[in-house]
Amino acid sequence: MHNFVDDRNKEVKVPERPERIISLSPAITEILFELGLGDRVVGVTAFCVRPPEAAGKKKVASYGYASIEQFEKLKPDLVLTVTGYQNALADQLAPHFATFSFRLPSSIAGVTDLPTKVGAVTGRVEEGREIEKSLLQAVGRVKRGREKSAYFECDLGGPVAFGSLSYITDVLSFMNFKSLYSTAPVEWLNPDMDFVKDQDPEFIIIEPKMFSKRDTHLVEKLVSERGWEGLSAYRNQRIFVTPGSYDFFAHHGPSLVREVLPWLEGLDRE
Repeated sequence: MHNFVDDRNKEVKVPERPERIISLSPAITEILFELGLGDRVVGVTAFCVRPPEAAGKKKVASYGYASIEQFEKLKPDLVLTVTGYQNALADQLAPHFATFSFRLPSSIAGVTDLPTKVGAVTGRVEEGREIEKSLLQAVGRVKRGREKSAYFECDLGGPVAFGSLSYITDVLSFMNFKSLYSTAPVEWLNPDMDFVKDQDPEFIIIEPKMFSKRDTHLVEKLVSERGWEGLSAYRNQRIFVTPGSYDFFAHHGPSLVREVLPWLEGLDRE
């Protein structure tokens, strides 16, 4: 056994070679597969869809709820969570299973070094460093373009924007998209649509709810409902909807670097 102190300052006894891992974070699940540990993952959440093989694993929890009885049947020797919204879930599981919590990243740097941290806890630290190295190289290849104002919104059961404590804001900033809420001292907030109109951002980026059917008329509907007809982003055709039916920005695994940064780079060429 190894004694670790996790990112909630909890001491956790972790097996030297975890054999039965439950991951309650889509980002960590993606990393586990890249570390070559996919065969040891015995349970995931319904939101763990990267890589495609993860979707075939047993669904044992939602993002914030888990059944102790179901976990007991799977007999995990390690459960992995992230801090923040999952803190209460980690408290529920920790008395029964070795439960390690990783800090939810607040910056792109936190996204790139997460594979090394996951690798250290699961006995694959060198593999984790290789993933981190590849992500840093990918970050170095993107072209950032000029600075421009942007409004980003994600549907998490309603429109949500992100402040200075969110990795989403940091990713946008790195790519020179200055978020309207970049200085707000919070991770997330409910956006003020009058404020958005007053600020008249050059770009608007909308991320629909995960698994929702993509509405080809979504932009037109939002423009009509919110009175965005006069915004420069609409006049210049710079309102964009994120691709696919999965979380895009709202996922802090390696694919955030490999997919989101090039996508943002492409928007600046439109």
